[in-house]
Amino acid sequence: MYSFKNDYSEGMHINILNRLHETNMVQAEGYTEDMYTENAVKRIKEFTGDHVDVHLISGGTQTNLLAISSFLRPHEACISADSGHINVHETGAIEATGHKVITVTSDDGKVKPHQVIDQVKYHADEHMVKPRLVYISNPTEVGTTYSKEELTALNKVCKDNDLLLYLDGARLATAIVSSDVTLKDLAELTDAFFIGGTKNGAILGEAFIISNPNLKRDMRYLIKQRGALLAKGRLLGIQFDELFKDELIFKLAAYANQEAMRMKEAFIQAGHKLYTDSNTNQIFPILNMTLIKKLEEHFSFYIWDQIDEDYAAIRLVTSWATDQSQVDKLIEIIKEG
Repeated sequence: MYSFKNDYSEGMHINILNRLHETNMVQAEGYTEDMYTENAVKRIKEFTGDHVDVHLISGGTQTNLLAISSFLRPHEACISADSGHINVHETGAIEATGHKVITVTSDDGKVKPHQVIDQVKYHADEHMVKPRLVYISNPTEVGTTYSKEELTALNKVCKDNDLLLYLDGARLATAIVSSDVTLKDLAELTDAFFIGGTKNGAILGEAFIISNPNLKRDMRYLIKQRGALLAKGRLLGIQFDELFKDELIFKLAAYANQEAMRMKEAFIQAGHKLYTDSNTNQIFPILNMTLIKKLEEHFSFYIWDQIDEDYAAIRLVTSWATDQSQVDKLIEIIKEG
């Protein structure tokens, strides 16, 4: 049974594994003050600009929790698409810190500027929480990506309404290689974001980037307080040093996208509709239950949305390590119908 359930089923890219082995007995400073992390930060800044602060954190939920709880005052809230990770899949982590998640409906997973304005107008006085941060994901939970024009529009509406723009980049590299947005763009258009490693070749780790100078103060204190300052920080530094060496992180993402697009095209050619028009490594075909059961004999994946008794949207996720022969096998089953 081959899994298309996620993009973190395998361990790590061989370059990272080899580097960890080679440096295993080298003594290094703790808490991300080691030479490997220092080099990784330099590499990342080559893509974002020198004005940012870079912190390496173990996981995405922890990064979201750390960022949002640190950026907001007690009465402030964040705006998110109803499908946003912080709203659906993080066990109420943001609410547990006392901050409300205000949701807006979104078929494509994106937050629109007019929705932000509507929520600011609605939350009009001290009897309600105050919107202060807009949370977005790129790619979104349904695989869609923001264009530079869309991010620029969100940036403007946030600035006009004294809001912060924060971007969850758990699968960011797959969005970067399939859109017109660069890491340098994100460093200019958002107040903070993170670059995911866990879902793109690392064993664990996210690079938390802070662009807004007003948000940088005491961040290491806050990281430590939230239990996110890893003693053996070298494990994160070595991984991101390797991922950004020779742009490996983008090559891995491009491969994941390539294999997903092969499957997407096969579904389209077979006459199947798509739940969303994703151009990244998550695809969501709408299939009849007979075909779904046939696929389940060979592959594991998630039923994303039960459309009716006869049809459902499934989610198939490829990764940096996806076996092309398994993609070929899935495509043959699709062709057979």
